[in-house]
Amino acid sequence: MRENIIEKSSELFLKLGFKSITMDDIAQEMGISKKTIYIHFNNKTTLVEECTMFIFHKIVDNINCIRDLQKNPIEELYEIKKIVMLHLHDEKGSTEFQLQKYYPKIFIALRKKQFQIMEDCIVDNIKKGVGEGIYRENINVDFIGRIYFSGVTTLKDHDIFPEEQFPIKVLMDDFLEYHLRGIVTPKGRKILNALINSNHE
Repeated sequence: MRENIIEKSSELFLKLGFKSITMDDIAQEMGISKKTIYIHFNNKTTLVEECTMFIFHKIVDNINCIRDLQKNPIEELYEIKKIVMLHLHDEKGSTEFQLQKYYPKIFIALRKKQFQIMEDCIVDNIKKGVGEGIYRENINVDFIGRIYFSGVTTLKDHDIFPEEQFPIKVLMDDFLEYHLRGIVTPKGRKILNALINSNHE
């Protein structure tokens, strides 16, 4: 039951926001009593924390599956972007904002975990790309990794990128291409152009 509550609550939080959904909403959606939820979770904050980590680990597991396929580094980043887009598909724009505003401690803990995973993933991707001759040798790996993370997290700031002007799919595509064009070699550029052209067909 505990796992079912986390799964259903996560789905509702992503669709309607952490602040918007109440314990009553979850109980009604699941056809159980609110008391049943409180048997497993002391309060809503505990449930939000569990759901946030559940969503995070689900995305990380999917990313690791892609990394295990050993694709070339450029293709790998495009596959990871697809996973992130699938996750964002059901997410309401204000979800992350609500987490930051109403559950700041959970938001900070999540951001730290995101940074650790992203840094590991991007740094590994860059080193692999340099080794394969598709990324330039003279790049500062740690700098690029941090700039990439900073850029990705900023994309969801609707003050900087209003949704009506910058649809998230186009934004993600443009950002990834911007990142890659700054670090690819001529060999890498051919792979990148082929991927972009195939995605546009």
